[in-house]
Amino acid sequence: MKKFDVVALGELLVDFTENGISTQGNPILEANPGGAPCNVLAMLSKLGRKTAFMGKVGDDHFGAMLKTAAAESGIDVTNLLMDGEVHTTLAFVHTFLEGERAFSFYRNPGADMMLRQDEVQKDVIKAAKIFHFGTLSMTHECVREATHHAVDIAKENGLLVSFDPNLREPLWDSLEDAKKAIAYGLSKCDILKISDNELEFMTGTTDYTEGVRMLRENYGLPLVFVTLGKDGSRAYYRDIIVEAKPFMNVHTIEKTGAGDTFTGCALHSVLTYGIEHITAENLRKTLLFANAGAALITTKKGALKVMPERAEIEALMRSEQ
Repeated sequence: MKKFDVVALGELLVDFTENGISTQGNPILEANPGGAPCNVLAMLSKLGRKTAFMGKVGDDHFGAMLKTAAAESGIDVTNLLMDGEVHTTLAFVHTFLEGERAFSFYRNPGADMMLRQDEVQKDVIKAAKIFHFGTLSMTHECVREATHHAVDIAKENGLLVSFDPNLREPLWDSLEDAKKAIAYGLSKCDILKISDNELEFMTGTTDYTEGVRMLRENYGLPLVFVTLGKDGSRAYYRDIIVEAKPFMNVHTIEKTGAGDTFTGCALHSVLTYGIEHITAENLRKTLLFANAGAALITTKKGALKVMPERAEIEALMRSEQ
């Protein structure tokens, strides 16, 4: 018996999101707990899954806030470490029309970059069914070594490996380095969640089925989820291709966490059905459920603390039947 359904490694940070204008005419910023891998775990926890996070925050006010928020979300934080020398990473989220965003990161360095290989607890990974990671834990050598070590442990112990590139271009010295990191993730994962722009970045084509074919030819990816924004999502498994509509009857504020919510819902379905027993029908259900969850998170500020409840997701699905 496994103690955890999913363990994730990566960044846990503060997303400062715009939340109105002060009486003096200045933007008001709200400190929301965030970080893609931990957001995924928060969604899984809402769905009743047992999760654990591996990473590092600063031994400061923001780090304490993040650790508390993750624990209150039901995530095991035994391997969340506090760095006494480097501050917690901060991200400022600038919101545009229709919820689109741009990020400004304060991470030179940030505590999430300082996780070392010898700080990765092997037993935590061995106790899980799925290991999940992204590329922000590969932008710098120290945390990259820790990430590669954790992935090796997961592979050696028969875990399914889930990967979301979560490309944030400003954090890379060069886009070639970003491509190398994504290629590494593609070479190791069993489950890939990739956005339309990331797929285009890696393949050079806007024909997403052709792009997935190219990636599968190079990396042998068993299961691929592609998120398409307003066009919904697709899933590719063996010779099965399934597409599902987006949910449009929601008032989008900003899109932070939408992809992470989708990923959490998708991994929940993989755990439910088993990767060897996926059918077109349960893939269709998976996409609809994940699309609904992603739509709901766009109506809220932040992500980690406001992941939708299962009942909310199911109600939205019923409303558009």
